[in-house]
Amino acid sequence: MRCCFYIHLIWKMKNRNKANEDNKGPAGKRTKTKNPVGTSATMGNSSPEKTSASKNCGKNLSSYWLMKSEPESRLEKGVDVKFSIEDLQAQPKQTACWDGVRNYQARNFLRAMQLEQEAFFYHSNCKEPGIAGLVKVDVQFVRMMKRYITLAELKTHYQAHKTTGGPLKNMALFTRQRLSIQPLTPEEFDFILSLEEKEPS
Repeated sequence: MRCCFYIHLIWKMKNRNKANEDNKGPAGKRTKTKNPVGTSATMGNSSPEKTSASKNCGKNLSSYWLMKSEPESRLEKGVDVKFSIEDLQAQPKQTACWDGVRNYQARNFLRAMQLEQEAFFYHSNCKEPGIAGLVKVDVQFVRMMKRYITLAELKTHYQAHKTTGGPLKNMALFTRQRLSIQPLTPEEFDFILSLEEKEPS
């Protein structure tokens, strides 16, 4: 699977706790580990990437997420990064690892995810960006949205909610636009789900 970026980090949530225990060196530091498909990722405790944002990425950060992927073909260093929700639906058991995450904060969000948590599958970098469906971490197709919820529609609600204090007033899709993986509050998640039952505004 390919999503928005080309440096691969595949984080298997099912094996996270076991991997953390198994790979501690004699001084208790984590060492370089190999994931199930052979790509390695360093999970060291003394990473220079630590910031206040990464410190806040604990297990209880969020129960809902938004994950961006590109539904249209685009070559990145000779590799096609296309992966749409239809591509996920066509995978064996409709499940795939989520790779290609480069931004350290997005990687931390990926690590904070728990099995069975739900996420919106967001089509980005295309003619009409928007939410195409629901997935479970890590990452299994749940269903298509009843209708495609476009970025333009979400932005209209976001701008209105900034004034009224509605559920999308701080949505990361607009306040931290470059992140390919973003946390959602339960209020944001529920509000967006409610939109699929309504006509576009």
